[in-house]
Amino acid sequence: MSAVSPARKAAFDVLLAFERGKAHADDLLRSKAIDALSPADRHLATTLVLGVLRWQIRLDEQLKLLIKKPGAKFDPEVSIALRLGAFQLQFLDRVPAHAAIDESVQLTKQSGHRFASGLVNGVLRKLAVPGPVANFPEDSAVEVALAQAHSAWLVERWTKFYGLEAARTICRHGQLQPFRIVRFSHAAFEAELIEAGVGLEPGAILTAARTVVSGDVSATAAYRDGRVRVQDEGSQLIAEFAACATEDSSRKIETILDACAAPGGKTLILAERNPEARILACESRPLRLAELSKRLAAYAGRVECRLADATALKEESAFDLALADVPCSGTGTLGRNPEIRHRLRQEDLPRHADRQCAILSAAFRSVRLGGRIVYSTCSLEPEENEQVVATVLAENQNARQISLASRIEALAKTGILTSSGADHLRACLTPEGALRLLPGASPTDGFYVALIERGS
Repeated sequence: MSAVSPARKAAFDVLLAFERGKAHADDLLRSKAIDALSPADRHLATTLVLGVLRWQIRLDEQLKLLIKKPGAKFDPEVSIALRLGAFQLQFLDRVPAHAAIDESVQLTKQSGHRFASGLVNGVLRKLAVPGPVANFPEDSAVEVALAQAHSAWLVERWTKFYGLEAARTICRHGQLQPFRIVRFSHAAFEAELIEAGVGLEPGAILTAARTVVSGDVSATAAYRDGRVRVQDEGSQLIAEFAACATEDSSRKIETILDACAAPGGKTLILAERNPEARILACESRPLRLAELSKRLAAYAGRVECRLADATALKEESAFDLALADVPCSGTGTLGRNPEIRHRLRQEDLPRHADRQCAILSAAFRSVRLGGRIVYSTCSLEPEENEQVVATVLAENQNARQISLASRIEALAKTGILTSSGADHLRACLTPEGALRLLPGASPTDGFYVALIERGS
């Protein structure tokens, strides 16, 4: 029996584990089995997993047309072998067709489905025959969903809320491999990356951000030692808003709550921008708390990492500032996390919203009179964004939403924002003064950010 390359076997195992609901794909891609691969195999395995997940909806539809028996259902192992082969044939120009087909056939056999290997071989060989490029119209939400391999219910929602053109742009962005964005704990470390062969370009919004255009950041000593960290510009921006949330420069920020702190990138920015403040960083899961504590070890003297549910905080009026970057559906990050489109259901949104309201309410109670809370998600869904803010405002008479316009000007004045970045953010303000960044229209993942003040 022909051998299967380590990269394809690893990708097959990750996709099968995800299909069976054993773990999230991004967690599986950080497993010991993936780490044990050579750099080239690790890169190919990651490309295969993320590529299949990005295009699975469209691949499945195309494969159906090539299978003689309508409505045929296959075991997960057979479906994954077909998807792997189809993705390589359609999207990876450097992979020979015979390698994509033969190894998909071998994966089918090795997984205990020898009887289906002939079908896999026949279907993929049909797909490999050169022919006219399939034309996928994108004139309706349903057509966009199929062409760009997104869930139809999500695209229909986005069309309703933002219009068809915006929905089309969001979906196209979701099919792209996102650039890696890095941030330096000190500007001098940029030269270290460049010397290591990493190509960088200036950030689109933040002067502290750099876009990686070539090279492997994770292979550098600067990355391994924490002098450089990978973090989307939108994620960095949320922390920058939180760090400058107050407009009273005469009053120092002495106490900060980061209600949902892991993995800690935003907490680091809060600590760097407020060098005299004490910070409570909360995380509800022990494993993520351990990772958070390790990442924030350099600030252990003034950052407390606590195992705590953000909805049940005991502190009342204890903080000058709170950041509630809440767990959410993640629909603003489908380019980075393509698996979300396969596991998210519409009925999940009310459950997310209930928890988000509870976290924001707890954060509101935790700040002193006059204190402020930055609420944020990486979701595009109104139930998780403006509706959560509206609910908490309605339940607290002394709560009021503050426009982020003044905070944009403050960040621009201090040189934290690029000039073009400040202009773009001004255009992304909602009528209520919140910030909404839509993927594709903004050079970031999708985010929502609102600023709330606890009045007297």
